[in-house]
Amino acid sequence: MLRPKKKEKEKRVKLSKDDMKRAKKIFSYLRPYAGIYVVGWLFLALSSLVGLLFPLLMGQLLGTGSDQDSAMSGLLGQISITDVDSVAMGLLIVFAAQAIFGFFRIIIFTHVTESALRDIKRESFSRLLYMPMDFYNKNKVGELTSRMSADVEKIQQVMGTTIAEFFRQIIIIVGGIIFLLFLSWKLALIMLGTFPVMIIIAVIFGRFIRKLSKEAQDEAAKSNSTIEESLMGISNVKSFTREVFMLGKYKTAIDNIKALNVKSGLWRGVFASFIIFCIFGAIVFVIWKGLLMTQGPNPELAQKDFFSFIMFTIMMGASFGSIADMYANIMKAVGASEHLMDIIGTKNEKDLLTGKEKPAITGEVNFESVSFSYPQRDDIEILKSISFSAKKNQTIALVGPSGAGKSTVASLLLNYYPITGGKISFDGKSSENIDIEHLRSHMALVPQDVILFAGSIKENIAFGKPDATEDEIIDAAKKANAWEFINSFPDNLETEVGDRGIQLSGGQKQRVAIARAILKDPAILILDEATSALDSESERLVQEALDTLMKGRTSFVIAHRLSTIKKADKILVLENGEIKEQGIHDDLIAQKGIYSHLVSLQGVEAS
Repeated sequence: MLRPKKKEKEKRVKLSKDDMKRAKKIFSYLRPYAGIYVVGWLFLALSSLVGLLFPLLMGQLLGTGSDQDSAMSGLLGQISITDVDSVAMGLLIVFAAQAIFGFFRIIIFTHVTESALRDIKRESFSRLLYMPMDFYNKNKVGELTSRMSADVEKIQQVMGTTIAEFFRQIIIIVGGIIFLLFLSWKLALIMLGTFPVMIIIAVIFGRFIRKLSKEAQDEAAKSNSTIEESLMGISNVKSFTREVFMLGKYKTAIDNIKALNVKSGLWRGVFASFIIFCIFGAIVFVIWKGLLMTQGPNPELAQKDFFSFIMFTIMMGASFGSIADMYANIMKAVGASEHLMDIIGTKNEKDLLTGKEKPAITGEVNFESVSFSYPQRDDIEILKSISFSAKKNQTIALVGPSGAGKSTVASLLLNYYPITGGKISFDGKSSENIDIEHLRSHMALVPQDVILFAGSIKENIAFGKPDATEDEIIDAAKKANAWEFINSFPDNLETEVGDRGIQLSGGQKQRVAIARAILKDPAILILDEATSALDSESERLVQEALDTLMKGRTSFVIAHRLSTIKKADKILVLENGEIKEQGIHDDLIAQKGIYSHLVSLQGVEAS
């Protein structure tokens, strides 16, 4: 699972080898495109190597007025280093070759990067969709969406351009060193004197920046979570006048982000300034020393070679100056990829729920001494060895005070969590042995708080059966008492419901959800207080739709309004995780127990 962020900051100042190994797995997504990727690297190498001819030829061009013999005479071959036109033509050829190689490098790297990122996004989202419910109890949705956006964006930038440019600069530096040694080994040693120091500083700096980047990324995820929570619960924020509180919470997060990024920028600035000072100080020293070597009756260095040396030195200085920042960006991407690998590496339902059987699901359900504790609260037993059975097409009502375990029973029916004891079976088959998609495909849930997806009413109803025809959708809407209000909209089924169905009333959303369930035609139906938050008229319409929906299928009804479950085939009265009473309405009333007391409290007629 994803690690709690506070513990991560306290215990892990730097990434371990295992963390780095996991983060580097992000590059395994390049494997399917290895062939064309190699071609891209070939063009990168050719572009870089050809680019090394530019400072060489430019130096020779600048020194064409000198009649001294150049050390490059044999290397340049057919190009006359005393002919301005020949050298200029050579430069044009170099530019043309670089343009061609650069074009193919860019389009190949873009193709490979975007293809790999598409696979990463698809895999990450797939893992999230199949995560067990407990995963979402431990992780905030805002932080998870941040991982899918901000982190992928960092990886995109690095995989698309930074890595290629990083290695291009490496080639320039290595190639430049070879040319420098060939031109003048004495001057080359002066430049090389600063090289090991800068490499060591770059590595140390990269590790430090990576740590700051990870902390900033975590704070960014928290700030995104605050935004999402505030906007999703905007009615609560406004009704409790907590705008200032939420703004303060967000301000704290973004202040932390600013502080971390400013700190990171400060150290990057210090490092960049130090590198620039060293490099350009070395350049000045090299120019001074080189000029001395070109003077006198027997100069050690030809002017043409001196100009080439200076051009190489400037090019390498620019490469040294940029390589540290590129390395830091690569380390940022490694940190970002580590978070994604946490998601991709976490076991999901496909890994945990290994049942393979696909029996016929008719609606027979049996709970045998089922006990359950939530994974994060394993010391608190929510269900205590409960047993009951439901026959095909029966209606089972679950009643009891809040916290009694009613919704937990519904969650276990859907196999959202593993039970800690006992057995749940469907048509005689243990739920552990049944393929989870097969099992859930025979169930439908109509919750109290209906979530509709942004899109049309038609798309939301068809969510229960994506291949349904329009006639089937309309029929389902009519059975759900939803067609009348749908048909009153100018766009009918194509009416947009808005984010989370905000354009529809509570009763309308419930009826769309019921139409969705009718279209799915499940063997087992779960109604989780589906009418408790509605006005009287909406409740009547929804209850009529529910009565239609419940016909011919096994139904589990969680209800606070006991008037809605008087006709249930079996009523289970839960209290403190135990079934205290069970039976039909009249028998439970006659017992004068918990159920009878609840009925009298609500003023429901006893018969």
